[in-house]
Amino acid sequence: MTLEAARIDEEKVIGFTVSKNKSTEPLRECVRDAMTSYFRQLDGHTTSDLYQMVISEVEKPLLETVMHHTEGNQTKAATVLGISRSTLRKKLALYGLD
Repeated sequence: MTLEAARIDEEKVIGFTVSKNKSTEPLRECVRDAMTSYFRQLDGHTTSDLYQMVISEVEKPLLETVMHHTEGNQTKAATVLGISRSTLRKKLALYGLD
């Protein structure tokens, strides 16, 4: 991928908005809002494994959507995601998407 193509891809992700909630906020703002709300709801209680919880909430629908977009072609999906095919296969198995 050329530097120009990478920049264009980054702009697409940065400019991504969440349409399901009719929000024009970038995805990162939606995550920030969700995390702020989560910490408020903890009401002083502690939490652990937060990183893994957030990643799994985002990663599974990401994988589902990319696999649908590539019509189940794992090689194409791995390329779209920028990961190896073996890593993709492990992640698909982890989420029961294989």
